[in-house]
Amino acid sequence: MNTRHWSVFTGLCGVAVFALSAIPSGAQATEVKEKPAMYSYVANWQIPRAHWAEMGAANGADKAILDKALADGTLVGYGNDVNMVHTPDGETHDDWWSSMSMAGLMKVLDQLLGNSTSPVLESATKHWDMVLVSHYYNWKPGPYTGAYVNVAMYQLKADAPDDAVSTLSKSVIVPAMEKLLADGTILEYEVDTEAIHTDAPGLVAIVYDTPQPEGVDTVRAAIRGSQKGNSLIGPAFDSFIDYSQHRDELLKGNGAYK
Repeated sequence: MNTRHWSVFTGLCGVAVFALSAIPSGAQATEVKEKPAMYSYVANWQIPRAHWAEMGAANGADKAILDKALADGTLVGYGNDVNMVHTPDGETHDDWWSSMSMAGLMKVLDQLLGNSTSPVLESATKHWDMVLVSHYYNWKPGPYTGAYVNVAMYQLKADAPDDAVSTLSKSVIVPAMEKLLADGTILEYEVDTEAIHTDAPGLVAIVYDTPQPEGVDTVRAAIRGSQKGNSLIGPAFDSFIDYSQHRDELLKGNGAYK
């Protein structure tokens, strides 16, 4: 789940057209509503290649804490990811956990910091954290292993309206993702913004997980097959998004949702 090419986002618009065209007209009229805030803490690590194998043991050491927090409702999800497409300055690994409150995030963070005994984290050449919030999300409950995590990050233009994220989510992203969630193509999706601003305001991250590598192709095929008829949606995105700041990530991860 990390945050996390405009052509890809235009493709997501295409997925929406594809999804909406496959939904009966009565279902299309269903109103997409904003959900209660879900907060996520993401710890990003740049680990030297020689120590990558040790990260599995480090994640295992925290599992009991995370499982307990998931069971008692402090968390609604947690996981860890390995970056599959490396960049000179980006993370190689991340750990994340999600809660319906900031207090839940902090309680788990305190426990993890108190439990931190793994020397592999001390080998990190870079480390940074993010605290995100989402009002548009859904998932299939249960654990998962080896899922492919797609993160598309965008920057809103300075003059984008205050409801830009809500408008994009309700009109395009949520209908598309709900269709793909229902048919099993994806396990989870969320539209994140920063709750604690450690970067310029306006960051938007669209995240979705696919359980099998074929899921990546399925989403992309839906994108390619539904570009036509997108003329009304594209201009709306053009007016909201600064394309020059767009970045994508493809990760592989394990985790669980309540």
